[in-house]
Amino acid sequence: MYYFYLNPRKTGIYNLGTGTARSWNNLSRALFHASGIKPRIEYIDMPDAIRQKYQYFTEAKLDKFRESGCSVHFRSLEDAIADYVPYLEHEQYL
Repeated sequence: MYYFYLNPRKTGIYNLGTGTARSWNNLSRALFHASGIKPRIEYIDMPDAIRQKYQYFTEAKLDKFRESGCSVHFRSLEDAIADYVPYLEHEQYL
């Protein structure tokens, strides 16, 4: 966001993220790893009530963001989780 502060003519709503789809498995494994806990993941079937409404795939499309001239790259999921988990463990929220 620092880029936009320096370039106030670049305004709009931008889809932000890494541009790479990641799974719940990736997220849960990163959380376990950052917490120093051996992964123990159990699966349940998707409830029928939400099965047709659930968004199974998400991925930030960064075209508009990049076209604005910003070339900032985001942290990986693993790096972001490893950075944030210590705050949660010590109740030191941002």
